[in-house]
Amino acid sequence: IHVNIVNCLSLSLSLSLSLSGEHLRVCSQGYTCCTSGIEDNLLNLSRREFETQVKESGRTLQASLNGQFKSFDNYFLELLNRSEASLQISFQAGFGSLFSQNAKVFQDLYSDLWHYYRGSNVNLEEALNEFWARLLERLFKALNAQYIIGEEYLECVAKQSETLKPFGDTPRELKTKITRTVIAARTFAQGLVISGEAVRKVSQVYMSTECVHAIMKMTYCPHCSGVAFAKPCSNYCRNVIKGCLANQADLDSEWRNLADAMLEVVDKLSRPYSVDSVVLSLPKRIAEAILYMQDNLNTFNNKVFQACGSPVQSSNSEDQIKRGTNTAEEVSGTPGAQLEKLLSDVSRMLRDMMQYWVHLPRKLCVDRESGPSETDRCWNGMNVDRYLPDVMGNGLASQINNPEVEIDITKPDMTVRKQIMQLKIMINRLKYAINGNDVDFQDTSDDISGSGSGVCADDQCSRDTRLSAPNTDKPNVYGYPSENKKVVKGRSSQNLPCVSLCLLSLVTVLLRR
Repeated sequence: IHVNIVNCLSLSLSLSLSLSGEHLRVCSQGYTCCTSGIEDNLLNLSRREFETQVKESGRTLQASLNGQFKSFDNYFLELLNRSEASLQISFQAGFGSLFSQNAKVFQDLYSDLWHYYRGSNVNLEEALNEFWARLLERLFKALNAQYIIGEEYLECVAKQSETLKPFGDTPRELKTKITRTVIAARTFAQGLVISGEAVRKVSQVYMSTECVHAIMKMTYCPHCSGVAFAKPCSNYCRNVIKGCLANQADLDSEWRNLADAMLEVVDKLSRPYSVDSVVLSLPKRIAEAILYMQDNLNTFNNKVFQACGSPVQSSNSEDQIKRGTNTAEEVSGTPGAQLEKLLSDVSRMLRDMMQYWVHLPRKLCVDRESGPSETDRCWNGMNVDRYLPDVMGNGLASQINNPEVEIDITKPDMTVRKQIMQLKIMINRLKYAINGNDVDFQDTSDDISGSGSGVCADDQCSRDTRLSAPNTDKPNVYGYPSENKKVVKGRSSQNLPCVSLCLLSLVTVLLRR
C-alpha cells in the first residue's frame, strides 16, 4: 500500500490537471485530473479489487460449509469407531470364542459401512445381506460342530434362511434403519462438499469488460472528476453489482432448493430414529439376533434337516457352545447432545445461506454506497446528484434494461450453468435419500467422483482392519495469483490548485482502500 501511495503521489505531481476529458473511455469527458494511462491502471485496479471482494465473500461461505462438513464427517466416523469398539468388547465378553473365531465377519461389516459412507461403489443392501449370510454360515457350523457340514449343505441352509428367519426380524429391521441412516449421512456430506465447490467455482467467474468499466465508473471516476468525497448512490451501486453478478444470481433457485433438501435430510438424521442411536445400537441388535438363533437352534435345525437332509455325524467330539450373553450397551433412541448441537449449527448455516446469491450485491455495496440522508449528494455515475433509475431484478434475464452494465442475456456463463446442473443433481440425490433410497446420477463434476460419489474416489479410500481416524486435511481454498504492480506514467505541466485537488482525491481513495 505504501509503495502504491508513493507512486500515485509522484504521478499526480507530474500531471496537467486542467485536462479536457476527451481522451477518457470510461469516465466523464469533462474537466478531469486523469490521463488515459491513469484510467487504464484504474480499470485494472477495479477488476482486481472487485474480483477479490467476490472471492473473499465466497471464501467465507466456503469455509463455513467446509467447517460443517468436517464436523459432521468427524462425528459420523467417530460413531462408527465407537460402535465397532463396543461390539468387539461386548462380544468378546458375551460370546468368547464364537466371536473371536468369526471376528472378520463383523470387521468387514464396519469396513463396508465406512467405505460406503466415504463414497466407494459399495451396494449397501447387498453388503448387509452378505453380512447376515456369512454370519449364518459361520454360526450354523459352529453351533452344529457334531455334524460334518460341507459347502453344498451350507448353500441349502442359505436358501432356507429367507423363510425360516434364523435371526428373527432383526436383519429386516436393521436393514431399514441402517440403509436410511447411512444413505442420509453420506448424501448429506456430499451436499456440503458440492455446495462448497459451487461457491468456490462461481466466485471465481471472470468479470466482463462491461462490468469492469461499470465498477471503475462507480468507484474511481469521482476522483478523476475531483469529487472524491462522493460515495455511489445506493440504487446506482445495486444496479452495477447486480449487472456484474447477473449470472451468479441465477443460482438462487437451485441454491434455495438445495438448502431446503439438506434441511429435510437433517431432520431425517434426528428422527424417527437418530443417526447416533442407529449406529451405536448395532452391537446390541446383532447380539440379539445371535441369541435368537441360539435359543431357537433346535427348531431351525429340524426344519433345515427336513429340507436339506440330515448331515453326517462327525467323529470329533466337541463341547457344545454355551449360550452367549448380550452385554452390549443399550442406546437411547433420541439424539445425543453432541448430535443435537451439530445438527442445530448446520441447520442455522443452511438457513442463513439460502439467499446468499441474491443478497450478495447488497452485501458488496454496504461499504461503498452513500447513506439514506445523502440521496441528493451521492455519485450517480455522471455527477453528484440523485440517482433516478429503478433497481433491476435478480438474475441474467432481469438485466436486459440495466442502465449501468451492458449484458448479452443470450450468452450465460457456462461455469455458472455447469454448477447449476451440479446443484440439480445433488438435489435429486438428497430427495431420494430423504426416502431412504440411494441413486446413481451421471455426474459431470471435476472434483467429485461420479456414480454414487462422496468424499473420495474408490481408489482413494483405504481402511485398515480397524477404522482409521477421520480425515483432518484442511479444506481446499483458492489463492489469488500475484499481480505485477505497474507504475502509471503521465506527462504535463503543473497547475498548483488542481495538483492539490488531485492529490487530495488520490490520497483519500488510497486511504479508504
